[in-house]
Amino acid sequence: MEILRIILTVIFVIDCIALTVIVLMQEGKSAGLGAISGGATETFWSKNKGRSMEGTIVKSTKFLAILFLVLAAVLNINF
Repeated sequence: MEILRIILTVIFVIDCIALTVIVLMQEGKSAGLGAISGGATETFWSKNKGRSMEGTIVKSTKFLAILFLVLAAVLNINF
């Protein structure tokens, strides 16, 4: 069981580092002055956000965050 704990701890550390890097790569969500004047319209990039690089980063962040929570809970169990 100790080997499993070591393997899960290594995966947890890699997940923590990857989650930190992915969060730092994300762009800010500020709309700027265009949103104040009503100039924020949908563009090609906002319609296809799921297939863009930003969409991939958001999906990766969700996956890594869920993995983080699951690994933290599993590692907290005293077995």
